Amino acid sequence: MSNDQPPRPNRVVRTRLLSVIGVVGVGAVLGSLTLWHQQVGDALGLGADKEPVVSTVSAPAIGAPPATVPVTPTPSRRTTTGAPAVPPKTSPTKRPTQQPTKKPTKKPTQVSREESIDGLSPTLKKRLTKAMTAAKADGVTLRITSGRRSAAKQQRLLDEAIRKYGSYKAATRWVLPPKYSAHVQGKAVDIGPAAAMAWLDKNGWRYGVCRRYDNEPWHFEALTTPGRKCPPREPYAVARAD
Repeated sequence: MSNDQPPRPNRVVRTRLLSVIGVVGVGAVLGSLTLWHQQVGDALGLGADKEPVVSTVSAPAIGAPPATVPVTPTPSRRTTTGAPAVPPKTSPTKRPTQQPTKKPTKKPTQVSREESIDGLSPTLKKRLTKAMTAAKADGVTLRITSGRRSAAKQQRLLDEAIRKYGSYKAATRWVLPPKYSAHVQGKAVDIGPAAAMAWLDKNGWRYGVCRRYDNEPWHFEALTTPGRKCPPREPYAVARAD
């Protein structure tokens, strides 16, 4: 046998090895190119134009109004016991009220019973009331200076008169004892001022009221019937003998 030709199997193995190396090399080059292309695209923003795919399932139709979402009421706060918590009540701040300044009221002048017409007898009271009204129409005011007196005051006045005039007899011309006094009985009245005395002395008979004594121009009693003239005046009062 001749040994001039190389063995055949070595050529086949070499050829296959070169083919494998070539395939691997081409694959590596293609992979490198692909990776490089992706990095370049990311760097240049070539993939930003791609829009994400959104699912259209259960989406409302275009132009249809959105569905009304019911508003769920906020649950009230509850205490640990389960009962609704009641917010604390704030009492309103009271503003201090300014008390109105009270104006001092004038107290009416108190008229004693002696200076009032109320203590007189019904007959004298009625007649004197009519006389006062008529005098007022003429511009004259009849003022009672002493009407009905108590027996104690009448006695005190008599005691003063006795000291003044020096005797009981002289004093009784001005002040009678309580048991004889028409003032104590409510049947006599003293009038003032002087203009009122003069008016009643002149016109009193029209109302049944007359001046009784010459020495007392202020002393009047119901001595006649209204419309009739008064009886003659007495010079002064006289105490009747017991």
